[in-house]
Amino acid sequence: MISSHNPRIPAQSPIVQEVLSGDFRAVARLITLVENGAPEAVPYLRELFPQTGRSLSIGITGAPGAGKSTLVDGLAGYFRDREKKVGIIAVDPTSPFTGGAILGDRIRMQSRFLDSGTYIRSMATRGNLGGLARATADVLLILDAAGFNIVLIETVGVGQAEVEIARTAEVTLVLLVPGMGDDVQTLKAGIMEIGDIFVINKADHAGVDRIEAEVKSGLAMSNRPDKWMPLVVKTVATEGKGIAECAQAIESWRLFQEDAHLRREKVYQIQKERLLALVSSEVQRNLLRNGRMASMLDDFARQVGDRRMDPFSAAESLLAAWERRGKTVDGENSEGREP
Repeated sequence: MISSHNPRIPAQSPIVQEVLSGDFRAVARLITLVENGAPEAVPYLRELFPQTGRSLSIGITGAPGAGKSTLVDGLAGYFRDREKKVGIIAVDPTSPFTGGAILGDRIRMQSRFLDSGTYIRSMATRGNLGGLARATADVLLILDAAGFNIVLIETVGVGQAEVEIARTAEVTLVLLVPGMGDDVQTLKAGIMEIGDIFVINKADHAGVDRIEAEVKSGLAMSNRPDKWMPLVVKTVATEGKGIAECAQAIESWRLFQEDAHLRREKVYQIQKERLLALVSSEVQRNLLRNGRMASMLDDFARQVGDRRMDPFSAAESLLAAWERRGKTVDGENSEGREP
């Protein structure tokens, strides 16, 4: 969401103060502005951005019926027991009548509803592919600034398009369950590549050993650049079994990422994808064909990752630089250089 008139507000704006203090009503109001694509939300997000970078975002993805909401509820309880402030973003399919979320994950997380340390927001995808609402990254920013230590992002569960979550969350959990058809098919099309932790839920069902063997076999053939070997955890989320082991696997991943270089590179990659999402699809398509502009994109991603620049200003700078060039794909040679 990019504002053309670049409005500014004082750093001490009341809504910014309220969000930074963790006021749930202020958080809800600002999220509503973001979801509705209101231009006035952008200056608030700019002011909040320097106060972010402290939460751990955890993406939970998997096929419908895998038990994502139940696992999210269990993990939220685990972290709350350890006095962590937890935010939950539950991305649901869009109602064809109202445009809103139709599953209502808050109904399935009633144990969290009255918890003053947990904030739950159901969001509609509004036609966006990849299992995530277009505004998810902005909502993550708001919850981060509001002081939530952990933000759990539950995707809509649309199968192979779920790879989008890896571009938004720092750590990605892929849920699998035995007895849901072709298990190997579930692991295709990037699902194996995006998983930092694989959770085999409903582990009390028949077939759990087979799917565990298939996952481990697939992981043995993978070669991740960061050298992390994804962990495999078995849970029965409805009974709370394996929740602690799942949380401990997340902690193992976090400790592994404590290597500063690995953490920064992950943040840079997330912010790079974030900037691309803020730039229009047409400009994005042309920008990536130009070597100089692609290099500028990488540089801005690192500046954003280091909190030296906010993503909204960086996206506008990229757009302005491209417009100054006044070039189209037809005006460049096949290597992206001026003829």
